[in-house]
Amino acid sequence: MGSIAVLDSLNDVFKRQRVRISFDIDDTLACQLDHSAVEASKLPACLHRWFGEPLRQGTRELIRELRRQDCSVWVYTSSGRTPAYIRRWLMLYGIHVDGVVNSVRHAEALSERGMVNSPSKLPSAFDIDLHVDDSEGVKTEGQHHGFRVAVVRPDDAQWTHRVLEAVAQVQTQLAWQQQPRRVPVQGGEVFSS
Repeated sequence: MGSIAVLDSLNDVFKRQRVRISFDIDDTLACQLDHSAVEASKLPACLHRWFGEPLRQGTRELIRELRRQDCSVWVYTSSGRTPAYIRRWLMLYGIHVDGVVNSVRHAEALSERGMVNSPSKLPSAFDIDLHVDDSEGVKTEGQHHGFRVAVVRPDDAQWTHRVLEAVAQVQTQLAWQQQPRRVPVQGGEVFSS
């Protein structure tokens, strides 16, 4: 194998990975009306009680921006809402998610890992790079279990900016981690990660 082929192979290994982001539902994407404004919907309010909850204002534009940045968008909730319900609810607002983790999938992932003192969420079990939540407790769990959490308050009008800042930090960290390091060896240099 020639040196150009080796370098091409290494470049494939070190290409920027797609960042996977998950969002909590309660008090993060779905907030009480007195906490935040809600996204406009094409459905009458009486139908929303049957088909879904109000979606926090700014969510649609935030998801569009994350998609523009080639991020994978997930929902991670500790509730028992079914993935079908969550997908249908978000589709009412024109939002598609790549994955859903609910309490059932979460419990399965913890069981597979044999975790006894389990955190309420474990995004790293699903290769999620950043989880967005309203809970400081989830952030503390992230510090103990090695996953990144951006905390946004339900009443924070600038919440989308905080999420985008956290995403930019994760993208920078991942890009730095994926850069090849020069390791001197006898007869030349080798790149390693």
